[in-house]
Amino acid sequence: MNRSKRIYKSIMLIIIVALVTFILTSVFLYNKIGSSYYLSGKTVDSQLLRKIYALKGIIDSEYITDVNEDDLINGAIKGYVEGLGDEYSEYFTKEEMDEFKMETEGNYVGIGVYMAKNTKDNNIIILTPIENSPAEKAGLLPGDIIKKIDDVAYTGEDFEKVSSYIKGKEGTTVKLEIERDGKEITFNIERKNIELYPIKSEVLENNIGYINIDSFDENTKEKFKDVYTELNKKNIKGLIIDLRNNGGGIVDDALEIADYALEKNKVMLVTKDKTQKEEIEKSKSKPIITQPIVLLVNENTASSSEILVAALKENNRATVVGETTYGKGVIQELITLSDGSGVKITIEEYYTPNKNKINGIGIKPDIEVHLPNGVGSIYNIERKDDTQLQEAIKVLSEK
Repeated sequence: MNRSKRIYKSIMLIIIVALVTFILTSVFLYNKIGSSYYLSGKTVDSQLLRKIYALKGIIDSEYITDVNEDDLINGAIKGYVEGLGDEYSEYFTKEEMDEFKMETEGNYVGIGVYMAKNTKDNNIIILTPIENSPAEKAGLLPGDIIKKIDDVAYTGEDFEKVSSYIKGKEGTTVKLEIERDGKEITFNIERKNIELYPIKSEVLENNIGYINIDSFDENTKEKFKDVYTELNKKNIKGLIIDLRNNGGGIVDDALEIADYALEKNKVMLVTKDKTQKEEIEKSKSKPIITQPIVLLVNENTASSSEILVAALKENNRATVVGETTYGKGVIQELITLSDGSGVKITIEEYYTPNKNKINGIGIKPDIEVHLPNGVGSIYNIERKDDTQLQEAIKVLSEK
């Protein structure tokens, strides 16, 4: 087992159909696992294999249509993993595994849109198209409801799978049927390589610095450090870090950003495995951020974003403003099998520095602030009406 490359990945609740599969999931990424994982010490006459061989015999002798053996094998394995009942565990074919690894490394091909599951209405809504993406150029808007993909209907229950149906090879086209203001509109959008901009910054009123992080991708920590350095040269008196609708990403990058703001040797993260063995991540460096910090969060702030929130909140280094976060507090391991396929499986749960549970609970803000009634997304609100951002400015202005 080669463990030389370790990556935590959140395939978040918010999925970038670029595609960045964002709630999703924190992942250890291992490069190669030997074929011993196929049987894991079980004998070949196990109940599982006996039943599969029995079904294979029936299909071979009775089924009237030609079959694709690879499709049968992949379907059987996918179903076996789905039987765990864990929304974050998943089997990948070789092709899917290759795509997933590319996404983890920050390479995305798709239409470029952030999506979320609307649990109330059991549908999938578009939060916003990515700037200059095919989705934006085609005319998709925040609040659009995805009804069909390539003429197949989908609901909120299909959210975890929808990204794979929309993404595809660069240059191909996907057909989306959208509901907008009670009317149905059809879009045919060409998939392209999407360039993401996870870090945006500016100086707000009262000389307060503002940094927005859409996701924790490869090199996010370096980009964050660069934009903070530029803001710091402008003598900002406080810093707002906007993590709203950030479904996570690479946890190591989130921890590094927490490290920028914490004194050395502070607990940032606690993880527990199946045996309840604990591992503790501590800050390693002298802080470079000296200003007071406010973190903006909402119900779509998830996974590695919650790790950053907990690390700064429980070390009394930041004030948290907004709404209770999503509550995605488990880590997956990505295992590559000898044929190039793989499985993403939950192996650990993570906790706050004070060992508070995150999964299924989320993190409550210090100051709870909701957006005005009728505002469905932070992407379609004017700054003057953004009550959460205005509260963050107020908190830092009074310090």
